[in-house]
Amino acid sequence: MAPRNLAGWLEWQETLNPAEIDLGLARMHTLVGMLPIKPPPGAVITIAGTNGKGSCAAAIEYLLRQSGRSTALYSSPHLVCYNERICIDGQPVEDAEIVQAFERIEAVRGDTSLTFFEYGTLAAFCIFSDHSCDAWVLEIGLGGRLDAVNVIDADIAVITTVGLDHQAWLGDTIDAIAVEKAGIMRADKPVFYGDRAVPSGVLAFAAETGSRLGVLGKDFDYTIAPDSWSWQGQSVRISNLELPPGAGEEQVRNLSTALAAVETFNSGVLADQAALSGLAFSASLPGRFQLYEDTHRWILDVAHNPQAAAALACKIRTTGDAPLTVILALQRDKDVAAFACELAPSATRWIACSTEGYRAYKSTELAAQLSGVVDEPVTAADSVGEAIEIARREAGPGGRILVCGSFMLVGPVLELLGLYSRGTRG
Repeated sequence: MAPRNLAGWLEWQETLNPAEIDLGLARMHTLVGMLPIKPPPGAVITIAGTNGKGSCAAAIEYLLRQSGRSTALYSSPHLVCYNERICIDGQPVEDAEIVQAFERIEAVRGDTSLTFFEYGTLAAFCIFSDHSCDAWVLEIGLGGRLDAVNVIDADIAVITTVGLDHQAWLGDTIDAIAVEKAGIMRADKPVFYGDRAVPSGVLAFAAETGSRLGVLGKDFDYTIAPDSWSWQGQSVRISNLELPPGAGEEQVRNLSTALAAVETFNSGVLADQAALSGLAFSASLPGRFQLYEDTHRWILDVAHNPQAAAALACKIRTTGDAPLTVILALQRDKDVAAFACELAPSATRWIACSTEGYRAYKSTELAAQLSGVVDEPVTAADSVGEAIEIARREAGPGGRILVCGSFMLVGPVLELLGLYSRGTRG
């Protein structure tokens, strides 16, 4: 018997395919051909990258919506509510609409064994088609070439950055990972790379497919002043843009890449000062260097790989010199040593925290690994609530508490601190 509510459907879907990650497009092609999925009349903009995908996707969606277009945004993972993943015109859809899409998928699925992510991706495509949105903004889940999202051809592709992450599925080198992410490119379609150093895998794939590659520093660029930043595209120059709140240069890179993608599709909105005035905040998503102060100074960031940890470490140095207690959770495929070493110079204490999911380290396992890498004291916490309690006690009044390493940690902490409300998009 099919589940009746969204929570029941999500729990049931996790039993369908024994592999949580099972890359490949065959199942998706089969189901897309059986469902009323119709790509939009405007454009499909697909975003891949090791870090910055969510912020870049949010900025693109915002600018397209400001131009008067109806928008669909698919992103993952979610922080607290599954609905965050599927947005129409900037708002998460309701449970009933997602359940209805799941029912339609199940009616035609037969014996095809879908993963949790594939089920959600198909549901998003069904909902987007129902709403006849002008443009779809799609964030890749993992990699690109074999990710479920890539079953839909991109009219505009974006690759934010390439770093070492998910090596078990994508390869052990930057170039190998770059090729996987470059798989979202399509022949004679534009693709924008959001870093100045372009991996050879991206260059080779663009040449092989005939994609029109635009690169930061060559085809579009930015300059940062003390209180603003400026952007130069192919034909548009914008000055005196507001800097993203509390963010480092990587967020300006994300916004710069988003502007390049939007210029290709709808350059007119880049002359709209009202739209541009909200650009800095459009990519300020929950759990991305989010600051909060009560009796302690909280820093919440979903950074979960060494590249993101390095950027986070730079920003932490701007938050003062009070003792820093780090609450950390990581998935088993992450490089604990490389991640911790980026943050260790600022940390005074570590709390290893257990989170849900079989891929996550248990607190005692993570604590053991941390103890072999860092010199600071390490404590294990079996729950998020316990980790918060320990952190408050050990950090002392006015101390800084950094929460990082996993969406599955940052989301629950946001809830427990009262910083999350339904309708928030992560």
